[in-house]
Amino acid sequence: MELAAVTLKKGEGRVLKSGGMWVFDNEIDTVEGDFSDGDVVLVRDFDGYPMGRGFINTQSRITVRMLTRDAGQEIDPDFFRMRVKNAWEYRKKVVDVSCCRLIFGEADFLPGLVADKFSDVLVVQSLALGIDRWKEEIARLLKEVLEEDGIHIRGVYERSDVKVRRQEGMELCKGFLGPEFPTFVEIRENGVRYEVDVKDGQKTGFFLDQKFNRLAIQKLCPGARVLDCFTHTGSFALNAGIAGAAEVTGVDVSQLAVEQARKNAALNGLEDRVHFLCEDVFELLPRLEREGERFDVVILDPPAFAKSRNSVKNAVKGYREINLRAMKLVKDGGFLATCSCSHFMTYELFTRTIAQAAANVHKRLRQVEFRTQAPDHPILWAADESYYLKFYVFQVCDEK
Repeated sequence: MELAAVTLKKGEGRVLKSGGMWVFDNEIDTVEGDFSDGDVVLVRDFDGYPMGRGFINTQSRITVRMLTRDAGQEIDPDFFRMRVKNAWEYRKKVVDVSCCRLIFGEADFLPGLVADKFSDVLVVQSLALGIDRWKEEIARLLKEVLEEDGIHIRGVYERSDVKVRRQEGMELCKGFLGPEFPTFVEIRENGVRYEVDVKDGQKTGFFLDQKFNRLAIQKLCPGARVLDCFTHTGSFALNAGIAGAAEVTGVDVSQLAVEQARKNAALNGLEDRVHFLCEDVFELLPRLEREGERFDVVILDPPAFAKSRNSVKNAVKGYREINLRAMKLVKDGGFLATCSCSHFMTYELFTRTIAQAAANVHKRLRQVEFRTQAPDHPILWAADESYYLKFYVFQVCDEK
């Protein structure tokens, strides 16, 4: 059957031509031929030059998500097996694959799909209509490809319970893809043990993107007094504890997260030195300052304050406020680890916001290192949405 063809307007498709994966609704001149939303279509430039194939969805502002630059490529199970195999071979070279992100959407040329491996369990998240039709086949292929390397996957759970699906005209859903299995899974990362709740934990159950950033703070923590803000299930706090911190306080506004963090501390035998509070960080930091508390290391790992371009202005205020407060709690010569996980908060804007916070409280920052997300979340150049995590470590010095 002949594919429907999407033709771009003259002068449009700049993101696509520079290596990106998306075609927006306002870039399209015509769509010729019969199709249903979610089908594969041919994409052509204004002059008819073939640019590849992708999924179409007229309900989404991202109308076409590209799958291949080869306009003659058949999109079939063999195609998806090739994509899955390539993604797996890449992970084997760059990370410990006992727990890692196996598929990172557009950056693995499988737009709208996320797949995480937690020990012998996979969690799949589908964010786009076209790929949603293939999610069970891709889950099967993932199991098959891993089995070839002697890795048996005992179950797959779907966590497509995210609001962004509504922008694609899709319902939110979650549940088992295949046979049911116990949904609490134990993993080990950087020598730290965690119990991951793949059914009800945030996102897919655990944030794998900070793997090497958590490892980076370990060398700062022996003998230290540490404050870990927005601790979620305790990952930075536990890395500090296992590295030999004298005392660690982790803080999160979610009681469920705090309870899970306490379980994780006990799992590692750290409950005597690593403690957790259920509090609002924005309220806690000023109070700790008034009480004269000081720490050797303060860690800020907040949720994405900027979830859209329209929210960036308020997000800047939030990032500036917490960084300003954190710097005041760091002892002279101590360390601040701070990050943003929003791709709308660009590197330049995040850097400028931290500099403003330091100037406001008369602190001098010495950059120890700058990092991004772990390499199992590869950054595809020209696909800006794939670069989202910015992570700094600073030594904080009083102005003298």
